[in-house]
Amino acid sequence: MKFDSPHFDRIRVKPDEDRRLRASCPSCDWPGCGEAATHRAPKGRLRENEYWRFCLAHVRDYNQSYNYFAGMSDDAVAQFQKESIIGHRPTWKIGMNGPINGKARRGSTGVDAGFSNTSDPFDVFGELGGRARQDFEARHPEGRVLRNAERKALETLGLERNATAHEVKMRFKTLVKRHHPDANGGDRSTEDKLREIIQAYNYLKSVKFV
Repeated sequence: MKFDSPHFDRIRVKPDEDRRLRASCPSCDWPGCGEAATHRAPKGRLRENEYWRFCLAHVRDYNQSYNYFAGMSDDAVAQFQKESIIGHRPTWKIGMNGPINGKARRGSTGVDAGFSNTSDPFDVFGELGGRARQDFEARHPEGRVLRNAERKALETLGLERNATAHEVKMRFKTLVKRHHPDANGGDRSTEDKLREIIQAYNYLKSVKFV
């Protein structure tokens, strides 16, 4: 039995790497070189996923002279670098769907025309494109779709989701009088509650609810 046989290399602690390379590697692609091609190098732009196979010495020579942007103008290089930030993928503004045949596929509401008549109970499209939300509310004033933050603000004021702006203002005034320290003989035990009420009311004002 020959203990230096390559059949034992898979179980050796330190197999003969040179022998394994000689047995498994093709010859170097460098003209006139017959060494084992232990390294690969890209063939260049427009030939992605294609590689040369070189030995260590020649892959170093190749890398020193390699230029991916060879043949490109300065403007083309700058455009390539800009697009590389987004992975060379198309982009569009929030609230729009991707372009089809160079034109944005949008309806009057600012979202995909194919979804213009789609029921949107959770306001998915409205949250993305403000005009879609406004259009929905104009068509369904009795069922105004609320954001989660608006719903929580109304709950803080103790109101239902269908509360009117007048009801919000009146409830705010009532709660401020109830929890303000001056109305409780200087008692500050409800200051945190008062702060939550004020923050909820200010948020509803910021989103034009009141």
